[in-house]
Amino acid sequence: MSGPLTGIRVVEIGTLIAAPFAARLLAEFGAEVIKIEAPDGGDPLRKWRKLHEGTSLWWYLQSRNKKSICVNLKSADGAGIVKRLVADADILVENLRPGALEKLGLGWDTLHKINPKLTMVRISGYGQTGPYRDRPGFGAIGESMGGIRYTTGEPDGAPARVGVSLGDSLASLHGVIGALMSVLRVKTGQGEGQVVDVSLVESVFNLMESLVPEYDLLGHVRERSGGALPGIAPSNTYRTEDNAYVVIAGNSDPIFKRLMQVIGRPDLADEPALARNDGRAAQSAMLDAAITEWTSHHSTEDVLAALERAEVPSGRIYSVADIVNDPHYLARDMLLRAQLPGGASVKMPGIVPKLSDTPGEVRWSGPTLGEHTDGVLAELGFAADDIERLRREGAVQ
Repeated sequence: MSGPLTGIRVVEIGTLIAAPFAARLLAEFGAEVIKIEAPDGGDPLRKWRKLHEGTSLWWYLQSRNKKSICVNLKSADGAGIVKRLVADADILVENLRPGALEKLGLGWDTLHKINPKLTMVRISGYGQTGPYRDRPGFGAIGESMGGIRYTTGEPDGAPARVGVSLGDSLASLHGVIGALMSVLRVKTGQGEGQVVDVSLVESVFNLMESLVPEYDLLGHVRERSGGALPGIAPSNTYRTEDNAYVVIAGNSDPIFKRLMQVIGRPDLADEPALARNDGRAAQSAMLDAAITEWTSHHSTEDVLAALERAEVPSGRIYSVADIVNDPHYLARDMLLRAQLPGGASVKMPGIVPKLSDTPGEVRWSGPTLGEHTDGVLAELGFAADDIERLRREGAVQ
């Protein structure tokens, strides 16, 4: 199969999540991604979370379709290899501290001279400029300063985090969007490559809806609201008779009326003050109590069946066990089988988005450290003796 990014070469100088996830998305749609890893064990993600025979299962997912070359960037020969790769690359993705590549002689000015068509995606905690640029920044800090942590959790509890690395992943998505816009500009002859400057803080902040104008104009600070959606009603998480929870989103005008009929409250469906969202938002606590009164006297299955018949958006809260057994996930090819070294077969997430003519694909799972070093160097024109010398001198592994 040939993906929409076939012919695009990406060089990844990144570790853990933000840059590697961005490069993975590009690789899934056909880009050739060459991941540069350090000789001292490579990407630390290889040892994060649950391991299978010494290697992270997350690694096999995050690095699928990538080529791993092991290069010592602190050596002159190692930096020279990067320059040769960049000469024929479309995108470089990195998430080092601002200024780190410059210290290695691999900054934007240097690489842009080598290849004016290169797009350089730089993902960092705070961005490449500003008074905080030199601070270390992980996704958790981006989520905190970006505003989402403050608004997440129960009203009387501490700010909570989402159970995944949300800040990093949001930065990855913004990096991919910026990279594709820049490459499109180059490929259509509208200009040269450019820097795509992505901040973890700003990537989270970009999702925070009307937070700023609400504060600036009205002095309103959006607070934690548990499972509710502040200012949009009714939309919340409700307990059922069997002590489970369902999410119900009855916040459009016609859906609200249908929901009230289902729960046996036609009086609320016909109440003029509740006909529009602003009126319902003012009485969200009363509406949530009415819905809970109904859900708490019915099983989860009965609640969801009744709401589905009434075309009211609703759903149970899935664990991973629910996901891997769900027929819709299976029908959408969102659970794929991967082969690990040693022969083990494991389920992994499928590919998003779904393209009708040029869908993405998984060609192989995450490689061993330096698995493609010799092959990539040979493609760059290094002779076998040169590769052996580089290995002997510690420039590659």
